[in-house]
Amino acid sequence: MKFLQKLAAFMAKWTPAVVTLAAVAAYFAPGVFGWVRGNAQTSLLGLIMLTMGLTLTGEDFRALASRPFDIVVGSLAQFTLMPLIAYGLVHGLGLPKEVGVGLILVGCCPGGVSSNIMSFLCKGDVAFSVGLTTVSTLAAPVMTPFLMLWLARESVDVDAVGMFTSILFVTILPVALGFVLNTAFGTRTGFGEVKKVLPGVAVAGLACIVGGVVSAHGQKFAQSGVIVFVAVFCHNALGYVLGYASGMLARFTRAKRRTVSIEVGMQNAGLATVLAGKHFPTMPEAAIASAVSCVWHSISGALLAGIFNWADSLADRLRRKVLGGARQG
Repeated sequence: MKFLQKLAAFMAKWTPAVVTLAAVAAYFAPGVFGWVRGNAQTSLLGLIMLTMGLTLTGEDFRALASRPFDIVVGSLAQFTLMPLIAYGLVHGLGLPKEVGVGLILVGCCPGGVSSNIMSFLCKGDVAFSVGLTTVSTLAAPVMTPFLMLWLARESVDVDAVGMFTSILFVTILPVALGFVLNTAFGTRTGFGEVKKVLPGVAVAGLACIVGGVVSAHGQKFAQSGVIVFVAVFCHNALGYVLGYASGMLARFTRAKRRTVSIEVGMQNAGLATVLAGKHFPTMPEAAIASAVSCVWHSISGALLAGIFNWADSLADRLRRKVLGGARQG
């Protein structure tokens, strides 16, 4: 168990490297992650959400219920910042129509489940993250088509029932099960030891999912051109920055600022990839832009979580140094 705990801590510390390594491996050897499709991918996401549910307590949800204003702010930021940023980049960079449609589609989609993983890894507010993902996903059947029609002048039909079913089985039920188990057994020593392994499970699951996406779409990335990567990078980075800024304006705690930053910046690009392939079959670049976003959001989210954790570590060292100097004085 000690070995697994050390391995989990190592993987959590080096999440960006682990995820990037999986992406590179999948690009050059697609068969390695070729199994991450359909039910296998869904099962991995469910497992990751279960591990996060195991960290939640009743106090987390009571705190969330006491401030519905936080959910409103986060959801508004989700459906205003990312679509408008995408629209601005499309016109500011002079993107071709096909690429622009794909980027705007990513911006109009709800937050991704991977954002919950990143909030977990960087000590954000996991309950808040799950709440934001749930609300934005449930609103997506209305908001995504409306925003696409407004900003891209393109019609998109979203399967409302299918989307609700997906979030129910991939997010809500696994988190609820983990919460119940944590409530029932959280005080037991053995259970606490097992929970120390959970960050490693989450990172391994995320790496497999990213590997699966690259395995399926990686060969198309080289054909997409540099402009797609530039647009995706700018869209994602601006989402992180402006999401964090909106949390500061709303006077969120540090944990919630991190969460809303990640929730806004990381979109459900996997959903965007599926919608692009279904609704824009004559625009392959739209699906490629969505697929590039899917991979990059996971890698950049892991990098951002690592930066947040590094900042915490640096602050702790400085605090200990100041306290040590004060005692000596």
